[in-house]
Amino acid sequence: MAPPTLQAMDLTALRAVLAELRPLLVPSRFEKAQQSDAHTLQLGFRSLAGRPWLELSWLAEAPRLLAIDPPARGGDGSTLAQQLQHGLGGLALVELRQPGWERVVELGFAPRPGEPIQRTLVVELMGRHSNLFLLDEDRRVVAAARQVRERQSRLRPIGTGDAYTPPPAPAGRLPSLGESFEHWQAQLQLLPLTLKRALLDSYQGVSPALALQLAGDRQPEAAALLARPVDSLTPEEWQGLWRRWRAWLSALDAEAFAVAAGGATAYRCWPDPDATTAPERPPTPASPSAATSAASPAAGINAFLAAYHRQQLGGRQRRQRLHSLGQQLGQALERERQQRQQQQSLLDQVENSDALQRQADALLCLAAPNREQIDEAQRLYRRARKLRRSVAAITPRLDQHDQRLAQLEASLTYLDQLGVDLAADPGHDGAELERQLDALEEECQELLAGRRGGRRARRAQRSGGEPQPLELRSGGGLRLQVGRNHRQNEWISLRQARRGDLWFHAQECPGSHVVLKGSEAPAGDADLEDAAALAAHFSRARGNARVAVVMVPTDELQRIPGAAAGTVRHRGGTVLWAEPGRALALLGAVPSLGRDPEP
Repeated sequence: MAPPTLQAMDLTALRAVLAELRPLLVPSRFEKAQQSDAHTLQLGFRSLAGRPWLELSWLAEAPRLLAIDPPARGGDGSTLAQQLQHGLGGLALVELRQPGWERVVELGFAPRPGEPIQRTLVVELMGRHSNLFLLDEDRRVVAAARQVRERQSRLRPIGTGDAYTPPPAPAGRLPSLGESFEHWQAQLQLLPLTLKRALLDSYQGVSPALALQLAGDRQPEAAALLARPVDSLTPEEWQGLWRRWRAWLSALDAEAFAVAAGGATAYRCWPDPDATTAPERPPTPASPSAATSAASPAAGINAFLAAYHRQQLGGRQRRQRLHSLGQQLGQALERERQQRQQQQSLLDQVENSDALQRQADALLCLAAPNREQIDEAQRLYRRARKLRRSVAAITPRLDQHDQRLAQLEASLTYLDQLGVDLAADPGHDGAELERQLDALEEECQELLAGRRGGRRARRAQRSGGEPQPLELRSGGGLRLQVGRNHRQNEWISLRQARRGDLWFHAQECPGSHVVLKGSEAPAGDADLEDAAALAAHFSRARGNARVAVVMVPTDELQRIPGAAAGTVRHRGGTVLWAEPGRALALLGAVPSLGRDPEP
């Protein structure tokens, strides 16, 4: 499944955000600047409403200006943050404006309201051309998020010390409520274009997301309408477009914004008269006392958009981390296989030792061997003995390579499963996914560095850092535990297991340990089938219709001395045939449990 496309903040969303911010921020005293990452700046203020924070980002995929909840401290030592701290120190934000129909916002700072502006912070939210500039009283660039050289832009190179020049005016006419329907329709029909192209080229302020919103409330139908030539639209379709066009302009003119999720796009910030579910307008503070409760944490449209960007960008960051970690594990797996093959080649040569022995015997059995033949026989004897001695050294190395290969393949399986969870449910609890990814990343880094984490993991567990495996109930009501990394496997299989518990694992296949808590109540056939299905689902063989799963009492499991965390061995066991699809139904129908106390 492809990751969801992030909806960029367009002119409409920006105006909605600014309409909500002005009562809360103007005027307010600047207090702090910090840079949370390479493309994001956070500014703290103090006002009558409290201590609001702004987040300004020039990230090409998600440029934005939003009020946010107070962030974690950090990043105040960056060069840009220090320049803003020095340049804006002691000043107050007295102006917050968006000139024209471009996605550019200017924050004006002065010693106090009513006095001339001494510093201006310009935020340009224009995709890959996004940038941030701090200007002095003469509107010269004091600091910039990124310098724009001539080789990057011949039209508008700009850097520190240059006079600030605004971006070129966008193409198209200025939208107006005074324009008639006939004139508006004629403008869109001037050229034989698709409706989408006509909207984007004919008028300023129209983004791809807004074009979809104007075309309808349902994504497939709206996209199909935008793809049609303008001369193919029916009168009813033109009237529907005109209705939504007027509603959009009225919302901009009256600053009557409202946020709603879903529809033709991920969200919209203006009330669509034809929408099946009308959005609710967030409360706007009318007085300082009302603003106090809405200012911190960020409320309304700002809070909605901040949460949207946090979820979308967090998902992208997790996908990037998964991809990077998967590449590292894949490369390590290939190296390990090559090294094992080299050792196996050396071991295969031991079979030649008998042939070397026979060659040496034949030389010495000659009737009258000469000195050269005797020396050759002795050399063959030494070579044969060396090969036989090498078995004792090579065999443990092969065992180590096999263990490491099993660990790497299991880690890749856990990583794949985490990727499946993220792709299948982008709205999944981000904090839980982050915890899983952090734990798996820490394990994999230890594995890639060649360190054994068993003792370290057990010390961490004794100090209170307990793993948190997936826990749910079987159809018969018994508790089931699923390890989603090596430490969780060891935790449920060796440290927390009790007499009567049953251990499940896909046979001869990397995957998770699953423990059915038979120590709490007798297990029925349905419980065993559920546990086996989970072991099949959380394994490399989950794409198969049926998977062989080994069931072993946990008191028959043994830890392998010196092996990595979660590595166990056992004798015997019962083989069950499980259907991974049964686990999907179980995971979808049975809610996860918190960690129950052990009996």
